[in-house]
Amino acid sequence: MKVLWLFAHPEHRSLNGALRDVGLRSLKAHGHQYRESDLYAMGWNPVVTGADFGHDGVDRLRVAAASKGAYLDQTLSDEVLVEQEKLAWADTVVLQFPLWWYGMPAILKGWFDRVFVKGFGYGVIDRRTGRTLRYGEGKLAGRRAMIIVTAGAPEATIGPRGVNGDIDQLLFPLTHGTLWYSGITVLPPLVVSGADRLPDLEFTRVSQELERRLLSVPTAEPVPFRYQNCGDYDEDLVLRPDVARCETGLAAHIAGN
Repeated sequence: MKVLWLFAHPEHRSLNGALRDVGLRSLKAHGHQYRESDLYAMGWNPVVTGADFGHDGVDRLRVAAASKGAYLDQTLSDEVLVEQEKLAWADTVVLQFPLWWYGMPAILKGWFDRVFVKGFGYGVIDRRTGRTLRYGEGKLAGRRAMIIVTAGAPEATIGPRGVNGDIDQLLFPLTHGTLWYSGITVLPPLVVSGADRLPDLEFTRVSQELERRLLSVPTAEPVPFRYQNCGDYDEDLVLRPDVARCETGLAAHIAGN
């Protein structure tokens, strides 16, 4: 595997830092290659500005159009180009972060905002058919992603009936709306609950599970999100009446439901 490890935690001595070290050591020991984007250590700027696209600041900034133009002209900022090159190199992406306010830290969200520009992460058109390639298709198709997320809440409270909501639904904007949207196949997340008070024995178990999950990435069964262009959706991109008849909401977009 060629792994891009996206790490979004400000403290290397944290549980996240320890798990990251376990994961990278395991990849190296088994002959896999990896590159890392440690966003806090990099001082990554999460804010989209016209500087990423060489915008002159005089005319109105139209982010989508400006980003696509800069991508096609290869005039994106160096910071963005470096991250896109890492992603182009990788066949696997590991995203590691703590769950903050029901989502990923702003620095990681800003990485996607800046790196997944139009023409690269979205807005990719099939020249033969004129269709937009998204939800399973696009320039980033063929890659696999695994999420490692820590949560302070106990496991039961982030389950289907827990007060904090189902973790798979909390992660849906990232798994389905960002990764799958851009064509990246998504594996079930590794969720470490009760992270603020994890005993040593549990850390050992989680470390072993992390290693197992990492090494099985190439063959693991992915989340079976529906492809946009495979017939499940009509011309308005709404599920056809005969598809997932008893399902509504997020679960309807997972095949087999």
